[in-house]
Amino acid sequence: MWLHFQHAGCGTDESVVEQKESMVKIAFLFPGQGSQQIGMARDLFESDDYFRSLVDYASELTGENLNKLCLEGPDERLIKAWYLQPLLASVSLGYLRQLGRRGITADVICGHSLGEITALAAGGIVSDREMIAIATKRGELMDKAASGVNGGMMAVLFVAESRVEQILDELDEPDRIVLANDNGPHQAVVSGDNELLEEFAKRVANEPGGKCHRLVVSGPWHSPYIKHAQEEYEEWAKPIRFGRPRTPVIFNATAKTEEHPTTIKHLVTWQLTSPVYFRDCLARLKQLEVDTLVEVGPGRVLSGLARVNGFKKGYSLFNANSIANIERIVATLGSGS
Repeated sequence: MWLHFQHAGCGTDESVVEQKESMVKIAFLFPGQGSQQIGMARDLFESDDYFRSLVDYASELTGENLNKLCLEGPDERLIKAWYLQPLLASVSLGYLRQLGRRGITADVICGHSLGEITALAAGGIVSDREMIAIATKRGELMDKAASGVNGGMMAVLFVAESRVEQILDELDEPDRIVLANDNGPHQAVVSGDNELLEEFAKRVANEPGGKCHRLVVSGPWHSPYIKHAQEEYEEWAKPIRFGRPRTPVIFNATAKTEEHPTTIKHLVTWQLTSPVYFRDCLARLKQLEVDTLVEVGPGRVLSGLARVNGFKKGYSLFNANSIANIERIVATLGSGS
């Protein structure tokens, strides 16, 4: 397998494809909420001064000891978006910088929901500290919008996306329950009012093989319930200077790359209430001839979704969720195997 560690440059998907001399091969994927676990990144806390400085900065912004929260919990506090989002972003960024120090860089980048914020720093669009500030404000506003809302999110398995949409149409409550993620064939997430989520689950139970399970999140993300958060977020982000990406980033709301800073800022804020079209994002990676995926951050959720979406035979998938795993990635890529 031919491997390289050069950036493909920035621009639209078409401009990337045209750069034949620097073919897109390696993609970094950044996870979102739901990938966390108590004790994650212990190796970074023990050995990486730069990572600790990022978490310290996030702790200053939130007024919470995120180091302690990450390593000790409790879970019910860790899932608060205001704390979890800057913490998860810091963890993914910490492992990203570990990869970079070892010469492993990406040709294209994609994050899932919150992971798109990490991708802003990975793509050189904002600085690391700006990214932490963006993730913190995003989580703060989302928690604020969700307070007093009796809502959440639910994964839907083994039901076609078209049928998911049909059930939502049958419920006919577009302001109270919506498609939040299209993650792959027969893998979706809906978001909204708890009462309607339960009714949705009853209907899915009548579908052959259909299953639902609640996600451990603190609100109905990617739904109209957080429209006010999106508006506040967009206003808050106006003074932040977004640059052009040094590495192409595929955005959740469109499943396309974008190079204009103003458009990127709009896509990032719009994503709060837009569905995450992750299946389309993975399809875009295939169009760009990616053959190696590295999930950078805790968990293995995105690697699993990649496999569901056809990244199996002929593709290499890695999990950069520990320094030990990163060393194995370097050894494998370095050997050209």
